Amino acid sequence: MSKLRVESFTISIDGFGAGPNQNLENPLGAGGPALHQWAWPTKTFRTLFGHDGGTTGTDEEFAARGFRNIGAWIMGRNMFGPIRGPWPDMNWKGWWGDNPPYHTQVFVLTHHPRESITMDGGTTFHFVTDGIFSALARARQAANGLDVRLGGGVATIQQYLRAGLVDEMHIAVAPILLGSGERLFADLNMLSLGYQCAEHAASSNATHLVIKKKM
Repeated sequence: MSKLRVESFTISIDGFGAGPNQNLENPLGAGGPALHQWAWPTKTFRTLFGHDGGTTGTDEEFAARGFRNIGAWIMGRNMFGPIRGPWPDMNWKGWWGDNPPYHTQVFVLTHHPRESITMDGGTTFHFVTDGIFSALARARQAANGLDVRLGGGVATIQQYLRAGLVDEMHIAVAPILLGSGERLFADLNMLSLGYQCAEHAASSNATHLVIKKKM
């Protein structure tokens, strides 16, 4: 069976995966953009956003791994956009512009129904209102044997961790402190949930950890 993977999810030294006060102008919250300074310069991320060049080395190796063998995505509504409650209109089509970097089918968890949106570059957003298990089943079917990548935000990852559904996580720890925000491992006992650190490596920009569910 395909794996459910968290990839390139960055937290601060004090454990926050996003800063406080997220909004349209600041989707990662106060201080949040500094989390991802390891990722943006890499060849993988520059290519995703239509740029040439990029860094190689440890950061690039982990960034590139995150897109290998991925056939579908799951994300929380906050990762799709800042709107809360019923959809006020259908004009908002995500943070990422007309050609999002997913290039697969993406299943967005929400409490409010919406028709699927087909974007440029092969991305289609589907809006799932019947929970995390349904989203995973649909994503696995869409992935057709490949793995499913679980995007943010923090609350979405926590739901899948508590259900024991995440097979593997790549967490990057950025050398910054945020002080407040959304803490990824809050109220989670990862050891009792069956996870262990299987790999670690460091660059000058981040410490990379691979956490896997024990077989």
